[in-house]
Amino acid sequence: METWLIIGTRSPCRYPKTASSTQTRLSIKMLSAMILAAGRGRRLAPITDKTPKPLLEVGGKTLIDHHLDALIEAGITHVVVNVAHLSDQIVKHLRSVNPGSIEVVISEEPPDALETGGGILQALDKIKSDPFLVLNGDVLTDLDLSSVPDQIEDLAHLILVANPVHHPRGDFVLDGDRLRALADKKDQATLTYAGIGVYRKAFFSGCAPGRFGLGPLLKKAAREDRLSGSLYEGRWIDIGTPERLKAARATGHR
Repeated sequence: METWLIIGTRSPCRYPKTASSTQTRLSIKMLSAMILAAGRGRRLAPITDKTPKPLLEVGGKTLIDHHLDALIEAGITHVVVNVAHLSDQIVKHLRSVNPGSIEVVISEEPPDALETGGGILQALDKIKSDPFLVLNGDVLTDLDLSSVPDQIEDLAHLILVANPVHHPRGDFVLDGDRLRALADKKDQATLTYAGIGVYRKAFFSGCAPGRFGLGPLLKKAAREDRLSGSLYEGRWIDIGTPERLKAARATGHR
């Protein structure tokens, strides 16, 4: 059962054969965004047994507040946040923050969550723009979100970063502005998906409701030459383990 709360003014899929010729062209200031915040954070246990990942603090501010501030700075006025694990804490926090200049909509998921793809699909009809921005709730970056593309002809445009120590294999090869699957470009340097991307709703065309991840869909779209990408070389941290959380807190982030 899904629940939508307006907080305040703060499976294999079948893609269409051709890109839409009537794609809406929007200013970045009109883009909706979605923050993926439903994960259990098992690798961060026992920290996340009592505190959900989005409410972990770095630099005196929660991870989700870092995202909200970046979205507001970019001029985005509408964001959907999916929640599952310890969802009541996240909802309570968002109510208390009440940023004023951004509308926050909560998408409630089952306790075991719907994974990244399933979570976005459930929230799709509440996302106000096409394309829209997606942010993983457990990354920290100083990327200026107003710099991401505000119009795309591909199914998605992904922000990539240099492979971190914990993910040396990478996810894709960047060939110009095209994303290639690793198997297709074995002799080229790889890069890692930063958990930040602009998606068209058509990316999820034909997907069935339920639990499924984004990874297999992105790889399929890359093989079909339906993805573009760009490299970001600034600050980016994946807060996925206690050690990485400690390192992020040691360096600070404001």
